[in-house]
Amino acid sequence: MYNDFEKGLLGFIGEEQLKKLQNVKIAVAGAGGLGSNCAFNLVRSGFKKFKIVDFDVVEPSNLDRQFFFLDQINMPKVEALKENLKRINPDIEIEAVCKKVTGENIKELFCHFDVVVEAFDKVKYKKLIVENFLLSDKLLVCASGLAGWGNSDNIRIREVHDKFYMIGDFVTEVSENAPPISPKVNIAAAKQADVILSYFLKEGGV
Repeated sequence: MYNDFEKGLLGFIGEEQLKKLQNVKIAVAGAGGLGSNCAFNLVRSGFKKFKIVDFDVVEPSNLDRQFFFLDQINMPKVEALKENLKRINPDIEIEAVCKKVTGENIKELFCHFDVVVEAFDKVKYKKLIVENFLLSDKLLVCASGLAGWGNSDNIRIREVHDKFYMIGDFVTEVSENAPPISPKVNIAAAKQADVILSYFLKEGGV
């Protein structure tokens, strides 16, 4: 049986495609600007099985661009995001893991998933994801360069190989003069979600 959200989505993508998406297992590494917004786009697209990993809590400085609300300040991000995503589709399966990703636990955290979304804001953690899953059988979707405002057409999708995609302008990192602001962060997050949606609806390849 489908809930009301899923019934509404059926009119756009059909039952066969929805069933396909609902069987895909997606891990989101990082629940900040990229991860939280990518996740809500994925849920709205029909995906149903998630694992969200992040060790941080919601802070006031997050609210300009992340999928959280004032009354969630000081909540673990993974718990707050789980709560918000279930407001879109209450029947999603989501494991919220409040833990820092390290070289020792990364394989264990993400080994059983079809997709890994890299949504970190620190280069060393981005590198850790790529080094561990670049040559795996998982679809790997990463981001680099999405700070500031304007020039949003420069945010593009780069296919590194058939299961590894990079999204961003690959230049504009966060700095004092280029802070992370909602529009460009959301564009990059939406493009990450669109790569994943396109990949599975087309049965491989964007």
